[in-house]
Amino acid sequence: MTLPFLVSVPHAGLTVPPEAAPGCALTPREIAEDGDEGAAEIYLGLKPIVAAFHATDIARAIVDMNRSEGDRSRDGIVKTHTCWNVPVYRTPLSEDVARRLIERYHRPYHRMLTELAAGQAVRLAVDCHTMAATGPPVGPDKGKERPWVCLGCSDGTCPQDWIAALKSCFEELIGPNVTINDPFSGGYITRQHSTEMPWLQLELSRAPFLSDLEKGRIVRAAFTALAERM
Repeated sequence: MTLPFLVSVPHAGLTVPPEAAPGCALTPREIAEDGDEGAAEIYLGLKPIVAAFHATDIARAIVDMNRSEGDRSRDGIVKTHTCWNVPVYRTPLSEDVARRLIERYHRPYHRMLTELAAGQAVRLAVDCHTMAATGPPVGPDKGKERPWVCLGCSDGTCPQDWIAALKSCFEELIGPNVTINDPFSGGYITRQHSTEMPWLQLELSRAPFLSDLEKGRIVRAAFTALAERM
């Protein structure tokens, strides 16, 4: 059975594109820590079983697909600092390079999401992430322990009964440590594209309550159960 979902994985990439490489000050470890560690291992297994799948190999620290083009803050679309407050560049990135990064990587990612959402087999889109076990310095919950699973649908980006059903599916598999809109209610991707179709955001904690392989199995089982309920 092909599940009627579009899956987006915007933060699993580790690549520093050539436009940014000369001035990038981050080590490979710092690049990984600013992204969604474990996301590739957890979510790539969904690709063969869902109606549509889209990911990027570009590092979140360089171009954040889950930010608007107008967000030029420290942790915005083209960052100056990682979420752990580590400077991304040895010298400030030029505006010309920033524009090229947005044009070559951010805009195509979102164009593809729009195209995939038009597929007749897709009923729901899910933006898939991992999150630090405790809130980082720039998070909304700095220093606080996070749930194992957080589902987000800010401003009604998907039907409430669908997100409640997915919450129930996860709870049946891993127990009650599942929240809705706490600490994350969804980001730019879910808000921007919810005019095209229903979207929700999925965040899995990087706490070692399961291996990444087992977390992937749980996600596939929860998605399969949701499709049956829908």
